[in-house]
This record gives sequence, structure tokens and C-alpha cells, in this order.
Amino acid sequence: MGTTADRFKAAVEAQELDAVEELFTEDVRLYSPVKFTPFEGRPMVLGLFGVLLRTFEDFRYVGELTGSAQTAAGPDGGSADSTVLVFRATVNGKEIHGMDLLQFDEAGRIKEFTVMVRPQSAVHALGEAVLEGLVDAGLVAEG
Repeated sequence: MGTTADRFKAAVEAQELDAVEELFTEDVRLYSPVKFTPFEGRPMVLGLFGVLLRTFEDFRYVGELTGSAQTAAGPDGGSADSTVLVFRATVNGKEIHGMDLLQFDEAGRIKEFTVMVRPQSAVHALGEAVLEGLVDAGLVAEG
């Protein structure tokens, strides 16, 4: 069956949102390079993933690091078992290099998810494409 990170990678690469859904906690938070505040809760994060899967071209994971990291949530921060997945993709002709930081709860489900992307021009292209997708999906208002 593999680790949560292994199952997550396989589900994302196969574009299987149902398989991704079961790996998230109900109150999952996703920290994005295109929004200051996190996307919160399984329905919103899954909606965002649907947009991302339609936005990325030639998405592939190219590396993995495992350890622990301080979490963003909670008054004391705390730390959690974590995996960093390194990826490459294209968005609107822009090459993207990025990392997904997955942080797990005690049951091994993903409770925090942080996406980091470079270069700045790719972040801008990604932000525009994601906003358009979120508006089209009815997940955020235009504006």
C-alpha cells in the first residue's frame, strides 16, 4: 500500500481526485504561493486540486525528502512527520520547479500542505490560471 506520500504521488500523477480526498484530514489547510491565507477544509482543497490538475501540463514528481517540520497551524506551532515532494510542470508555457510539503497527523493523513514554486514569472502565471479556474468552478467570486 505504501506511505501516505506514495499514495498521494500516485493519485496526483493518475489525476484521481477521489484517491487524493481520502488522504486529507477534514480540516486540511493548503498554503499556496498565490494566496496569503490558506485554503481551508477538504472541500475547498479538493476543489483547488481539481483546478491544479487541469492547469498543470506535463506534471511529474522528480524527488522526495522525508523528516519532520514545524507546522504553521496551532498556537505553539509543533512539528509533524513530513515529506517534501519535488516536482516539475508547465503552466501556460512557463516551466515550473516546485515543492509540495506534506505534513501528517497522527493517523498519517495530510493535515497541512504547503506549495512552493519558482521562478516568480511561473508563480504569476500559476496564480492567474488558478484564480480563473477557481472562479469557473464557483469556488471563489470574481474580483
